[in-house]
Amino acid sequence: MRYLPHTPHEIRLMLERIGVSSLDDLFAAVPPALVAKPLDLEPSLDEATLMGHLEELSERNASARALSFLGGGMYDHHIPPAVDQLLLRSEFYTAYTPYQAEVSQGTLQAIYEFQTLVCQLFGMEVANASMYDAASGCAEAVLMARRVTKRKHVVLSAGLHPHAIDTTRTYLGAVDDGAPAMHVAPLGADGRTDLAAVEALLRDDTAALVVGYPSFLGCVEDLAALRRLATAHGALLVTSTTEPYALSFLRAPGDAGADICVGEGQALAVPPQLGGPGVGLFACRQKFVRQMPGRLVGETVDQDGERGFVLTLSTREQHIRRERATSNICTNHGLIALAMAIRTALLGKQGFLHAGERCLRAAEYLKAEIARLPGLSLPYAAPTINEIVVRRVAAAAAPLLSALRAQGIEAGVDLGRFDAAWSQDFLVATTEKHTRADLDRLLAALAAA
Repeated sequence: MRYLPHTPHEIRLMLERIGVSSLDDLFAAVPPALVAKPLDLEPSLDEATLMGHLEELSERNASARALSFLGGGMYDHHIPPAVDQLLLRSEFYTAYTPYQAEVSQGTLQAIYEFQTLVCQLFGMEVANASMYDAASGCAEAVLMARRVTKRKHVVLSAGLHPHAIDTTRTYLGAVDDGAPAMHVAPLGADGRTDLAAVEALLRDDTAALVVGYPSFLGCVEDLAALRRLATAHGALLVTSTTEPYALSFLRAPGDAGADICVGEGQALAVPPQLGGPGVGLFACRQKFVRQMPGRLVGETVDQDGERGFVLTLSTREQHIRRERATSNICTNHGLIALAMAIRTALLGKQGFLHAGERCLRAAEYLKAEIARLPGLSLPYAAPTINEIVVRRVAAAAAPLLSALRAQGIEAGVDLGRFDAAWSQDFLVATTEKHTRADLDRLLAALAAA
């Protein structure tokens, strides 16, 4: 959309109508101490010169051209140009909360299709119109589990994304007077959640057991065993999936016994974009739908029998129920949710599986070759899909990653940023964009370093 500023003539006419002679007079009532100082900006440029200047600046951004194996919740999968072209349609320019919902049939239908895809992805019965991100979705799932079970205590796996753990702790701290009723279960030697520790932490007042699927470390949890432990104590099982392509191979968490499934849809929607925006996914079983946060679009028929869409159970929203609302989530990431729906529809089931196969093969190739490199090891034996932890023997990972970054390779996420106990570890993610030549370049750089 073009930016069309007011002309000097238009500004003069508006000031005359208001009854002041200048813009300074218009803001004269503002105390001088509160008036911002003029920004020290360079002189304005014409469009052609500005574009050249921006291109020059972009050339300095070496990381944008680096070979990247970053993951840890944000993944660089292929997004075809068709997604952007469809998003550019004028009907989607103002993708936002439909406050006059039934008038916005196109927006509601797009959300409905998104919800359907999320249900298929998770093997669940009902999904909402999206959350802010996976971390807020995880926290909202815990609050929902507490409402459903009328219990307070929750157990989170240490394999959850650290952001999800921190966000959940913050949410619960606000409602539990600063002392969140939660425990974090440690990981076992294979990288998965320690089942014995979980059993010791579960109590008769536990509302939910929350695990990553796959975990933040890329490990595939034993959902069947975790389901049995949660059931034995009457707790709900909540899963968090930040890499949706992993579900091309893994059994859908809903089919494996999860009660609430949350996740991040960025990988199926948009490039990483410096960390956002993403789109939080949230699905649950039908019997819990009245306690589900956020918006829900349902299908119906109008008075003429024609198919139509409506906001369902909207009385739970904060703009109606206020302090009695189930959540403060009163909007959704509409445009990113639409991008995910478009991308997923373009992929189809076979395309989704094919992309997952390429991710898995790349990761398995790296695992086999890294295991042969001196000075590096693979600390966890649990199954993985496309993300693996690599450990630098007897040395911190950060200097190694820095050395490879100087060569134009983002070799992985330094896990020491999240926990000092992981200072020797880094997380390597592969996607369908990585060729064999890319993988061999990483391996050669690791061997040389």
